[in-house]
Amino acid sequence: MDNAEFEAIAEAVRAFVDREVIPREEEIEETDSVPDFLREEAKKMGLFGYALPEAYGGLGFTMLEEVRLAFEVGRTSPAFRSLFGTNNGIAGQTIANYGTEEQKRRYLPELASGAAIGCFALTEAEAGSDPSGMRTRARRDGDDYLINGTKRFITNAELATVFVVFARTDPDAQGTKGISAFLVDAGTPGLTIGPHDKKMGQQGAWTSELFLDDVRVPATALIGGEEETGFRAAMKSLAKGRLTIGSLCVGMAERIVEEMTAYAIDNRQGGTPIGDFQLVQALLAESETEARAGRAMALEAARAYDAGADMRQGPACTKLFCSQMVNKVADRGVQVLGGMGYMRTVPIERFYRDARLYRIYEGTDEIQKLVIARQMLAAQRAKVAA
Repeated sequence: MDNAEFEAIAEAVRAFVDREVIPREEEIEETDSVPDFLREEAKKMGLFGYALPEAYGGLGFTMLEEVRLAFEVGRTSPAFRSLFGTNNGIAGQTIANYGTEEQKRRYLPELASGAAIGCFALTEAEAGSDPSGMRTRARRDGDDYLINGTKRFITNAELATVFVVFARTDPDAQGTKGISAFLVDAGTPGLTIGPHDKKMGQQGAWTSELFLDDVRVPATALIGGEEETGFRAAMKSLAKGRLTIGSLCVGMAERIVEEMTAYAIDNRQGGTPIGDFQLVQALLAESETEARAGRAMALEAARAYDAGADMRQGPACTKLFCSQMVNKVADRGVQVLGGMGYMRTVPIERFYRDARLYRIYEGTDEIQKLVIARQMLAAQRAKVAA
C-alpha cells in the first residue's frame, strides 16, 4: 500500500470516528453493546482485516500503519476497536503466522471481511500472565483431538465464529512446553460460552468464560499441523498486540487532553476561565507532554518492528509506558473537571474507568517489566561473551 492510499484511509477513519462513533459513546456505555450500524460500516471500511495479509483479503498494513490507525480508533470507546481487534490481532495473527495454507484459506478471508469474528482463548483462572499453569488438555483420539478445560476473560466469545484455543497436548511437559493451538468452530458440540462479564469499564467490549467439555476437533484443526507450537504462536501474537495496545492508549490520552483543554477554556471560577490558573495549566502541560512522548515511543517502536530490529522489547516498553501514561492523564482529566469529572455521562469519567484495563490485558505491567529486563540482561551478556 502506498503512502497516499494509507493517508486516505487514516483520514477516513478519523472522520468516521468523529462523526459516527464519538456521538454514540454514551449509547454504547448504557446498552453495553456496539450498534450494528457501526459494525457494518467498519466492515465496509476494511477495518476487520487491515492487519491481515493482502493475499487473503486483508489490507496488509505495516506495523507503523497499524500504530497510526490505533491512534485514531483509540480516541473513542474501546468497544469499537474491540469489534475487529481480535481479527487483526491475536487471533488473526496466530492463523496468519502459524496456520497451514489450508487453514489460512479457510479462515482469513472471512475474518478480513468481517463475515467471521475470531477470538483468542488462552487465559485461564490459574494461567493468566503465566501460561505454564494451563490446565486445558487436548488428547489425541484416533484422527481427532478431544479438548477439555475452561478459559476466562475471552474477548468476543459471544460473537465469535472461530476460536483459537490453546491446550496442553503433552500432559507430562513442564512449564510452557507441550502447549498446542487449535481452531474450534462456534457450535461445535461441547463448546459452551458463559454470559459476558460485568466489568468496571470498557462497556460494549464483551469478555466471557469458555467451557470445553470433550470438544472433538479433527487433527486438521491443529494450527500449523503440528503440536507444541502454541506457546510460540501466542507470544508472537501478544508481542505485536502490545504495541497496538500502547498506541490505543496514546489515542485515548490525546482525546482526554482535548476534553480537558476545552473544559479549561469554557469553565469559569470567579468569572475567570480555569485555564488561566497556573495549577490547571500544569495539569494540562504534563498531560500533553506525556501523550506526545507516548506517540513518539509508539512510532519509533513500530519502525523498529517493521525493520525486524526489535520485535519484543520495544512493544513491551511501549505498552508499559503508554498504559501507565493514559491512566495518569485520565486522573488529571478528572481533576481538571473537578466535580463534573466524577459524574457519569462525562467522557473523561468513562475514560478513567476504561483506561485501567490497559495495564492488565495482553500482559500486565509486571510482565512487561520482566520482558524488558530480560532482554536488557540478555543483550549485555551477549556483549560480554563477544
